[in-house]
Parts: sequence; structure tokens; C-alpha cells
Amino acid sequence: MIRNLCNRIVVADGEVEDENKEITLSEARKIEPDYEVGEDVSETVDFNKFGRRAILTLRQTLASKILELEHDSLYNKYKDRVGQVISGEVYQVWKREVLIVDDENNELMLPKTEQIPGDTYRKGETVRAVILRVDNENNNPKIILSRTAPIFLQRLLEAEVPEIADGLIAIRRIARLPGERAKIAVETFDERIDPVGACVGVKGSRVHGIVRELCNENLDVINYSSNTKLFIQRALAPAKVSSINVDDENKKAEVYLQPEEVSLAIGRGGMNIKLASMLTEYTIDVFREVDENEADEDIY
Repeated sequence: MIRNLCNRIVVADGEVEDENKEITLSEARKIEPDYEVGEDVSETVDFNKFGRRAILTLRQTLASKILELEHDSLYNKYKDRVGQVISGEVYQVWKREVLIVDDENNELMLPKTEQIPGDTYRKGETVRAVILRVDNENNNPKIILSRTAPIFLQRLLEAEVPEIADGLIAIRRIARLPGERAKIAVETFDERIDPVGACVGVKGSRVHGIVRELCNENLDVINYSSNTKLFIQRALAPAKVSSINVDDENKKAEVYLQPEEVSLAIGRGGMNIKLASMLTEYTIDVFREVDENEADEDIY
């Protein structure tokens, strides 16, 4: 036989705030005279004595509690997975976001701002993205995905490059212009390893799949350095830098180049210098190096 029990905590007379969770000391002692404040009282519930309204209220309360527990479970499950890559199926495509469902039919959101320019989505397609964050407004969890966050590129590299996964190579910084170009600064703890070569692979074999995943986003992998001048010089590749003046206090750098190197340093639409600034976290000004009788010209 199934017994339905109601558990309530004994409180002092006149201090009941929720009759569903608390019972006064006087009422508790009618059931058992030895009860004291703070103890639990278990009562058998006879649903046959419930009226229609009471049963309806109970059903609504139970449904609400089940939904609350489901929301708590979903929130706790995904908040611990922030930063992980997940695959899901496109369920609905809207103008401002895409609804994706995982293998347990949980709903995940990919906002327009987190989509790579050029991405197209069709219902039923499989999409990979990183779990960016989990919002929880009014106990209603919302899992936000991203394909533009630097951490997404980092996770893809970790999956493709065993030396990164094994801790032999560390990704120090990533700067992205999603769908266009990215710069990745890497460092190794083993002098026998070429970190750039290991990340790129033979003829780019290790990054081909990542480039396709990111809508043909070009990847530049460089060696990280704690030497600011050297790091900026590497970040501006393929341009060859003549000299650099660094203002560490204001995080600014003046870079001087031969005239034929200026366009390479700036890049198409200013893309190369913008990524270099993002990667090094320095504002970079480019100057064309000229003869001593001429003034240096601020190009960008």
C-alpha cells in the first residue's frame, strides 16, 4: 500500500508563515504530545477527504514544483559546462537567434551576435558551438551558445592538436575577427617542439578542418613572447618591422617600417593591425620610415 506523507516543521504558536511547511506546537502535540519546536512532523494524507478545489491546487503545486526541479537540474548541468563545445540540431531559425536542441532535447540559444558572418542554418542541421554562459532569470535557465568567442577557437585547436591537449603547448592569447581572420599566440615548454609548426601541421593539415568550421576564417599562429617589442613584431607579421618604441604605461607602441612593408602591417581594411593590437593589448601606430631629411609619416 502506498502512503502519502506530509512533512512539516514544528514552530512556536503564532509563528507559522507557510502552512504547507510548518505546524504550530499546539497542533503538533494533538498528534503526538512529545513534539518540540524544530522537529519534523509526518502526517498521512488522505486524498479522499480532499475537495475538488484542493486537489486542483495540489496538482498545480506539484506541476510547478516538478518544473522548478527540471529548471534547477538544467541550470546546474550546464553552468558547469561553460566553455565546452557542444553539438546540437537546429530546431528553429529566427532573425535574431537560432534555437538548437541537444541530444536530450534541451533548448539552447545561438544569438545573432554570436554567429559567424556567413553562417547559414537550416532546420535539422548539426551545429557546433561553445557554451558561452547560462542565464537564470526567474528560475528559467537560458543556455547561450557562441561561435565567435575566442574560447570556441581555442577548444577546436585543443581537439585537433594533441600537443595542446597534452599540455606541451599553451595557447597564450587569441584575437578574432570572426569569419575573416584570427591570430593565435602559442608557447611551448619543450624546446624540442616547434609550437607554430605543431599547431599548423604539415601543409596546414591540422587547421584545415578548423578553417572550414569557422567559415574559412584565416588563422595566423605565432610564437608568444613576454618581450613586448618582440611580441608586437611577431603579431604584425607578415610585415617586417624596422623599429619599435613602446610606452608600457599607456599600452601604446609606435612601429616604424619601410614603405613597402606598411600595407602588409595594416592589412586589408586595417585587419592585420587591428588583430595585432587586440592580441598584444597595445594600441599600435604605424609610421613609414623615411630619409633623415624627411619627417616620419603617421600612416595608421
